[in-house]
Amino acid sequence: MDVMRGGVRKGAEHLDALTLSADLDLERAMGWRGASAHVDLLNTSGGAANERAGTLQGVDSLEVGAQRGQVYQAWIQQNFAADRGSLLVGLYDVSGEFGALDSASYFMSAGFGMAPDLAGSGRNGVAAYPATALAARLSWAPTETTYVQAAVVDARPGAPGLEPGLDTSFDDGSLLIAEAGWTGAGKIAVGGWSHSRRADDQRETDALGAPLQRRAQGVYLIGEQPLGERATAFAKLSVSDGDTQAIKATWQAGLQVQPALASRPNSTLAFGVSQVRLADGHRANGADAGQDLAKAETLVELTWSDQLTDKVRIQPDLQYVRRPSGDRALKDAVIAGVRIQVAF
Repeated sequence: MDVMRGGVRKGAEHLDALTLSADLDLERAMGWRGASAHVDLLNTSGGAANERAGTLQGVDSLEVGAQRGQVYQAWIQQNFAADRGSLLVGLYDVSGEFGALDSASYFMSAGFGMAPDLAGSGRNGVAAYPATALAARLSWAPTETTYVQAAVVDARPGAPGLEPGLDTSFDDGSLLIAEAGWTGAGKIAVGGWSHSRRADDQRETDALGAPLQRRAQGVYLIGEQPLGERATAFAKLSVSDGDTQAIKATWQAGLQVQPALASRPNSTLAFGVSQVRLADGHRANGADAGQDLAKAETLVELTWSDQLTDKVRIQPDLQYVRRPSGDRALKDAVIAGVRIQVAF
């Protein structure tokens, strides 16, 4: 990823991720009816492209804070009621099932994945790439086109291979998240989340000067709709408490065309806009520190993905970020990059 202009500083960084995954049908393996298991091992390295771009959303979803190998996911799922329901227990990535839209999945910027206000919520962030957490997720599909799901997730992400490692105490409380949706020709879903343990207000204090304790919580609405045979439009909206973190609300909208070219059946073209709205308390803190913070940061992304061979996919990408981190002192950023995916 190359920050060609603007942001904090120009320059290019490489990022990489190696994943080894395994699935096991426990019914066939050991007679455990309706059960399955999944494991992901992950090794990440490379630079920090977003430190150059200076955005709140992130310009590459592969970026991590440190080079490391780890257990990424490891869970067992039990299906029941003719597979209409399932219970999952283990190390779990919340972003894989909550607030997820297939038509928004091709973008490189992390802002199009889990809503940025949810991702950065609580004392430690939320269990999602690259740091997951112990969780229990229950899902039920009353009909072929409707579903409800809910999860209780340890509020301190961590896993074997990370520091400080896997947390089993739940001392930092839990993230409670639920979603209900309809899936037919398109998809529409609504969800809500809350942290069980309160966090420091980023600005307000009590009479003794100690930060007030606030509950980090929010709601979101997502939807996608096919437009003809090849195009799909999507939109996402998320609003949080705005008391405990920099972001108050986010929205994303865009269009995916697949195949982008009739002659390239595995090609995908995607265009999207993602905006984060800064919380009033965060802007006031910035003003106290001499920063002139705008109300929002806006990211525009255009990306193309195509399967070159059975095992190799290439994805050139272009992003424009208006007011990175909302800081008026930073010039708008232009980022170009390319991602190569190899399946072994």
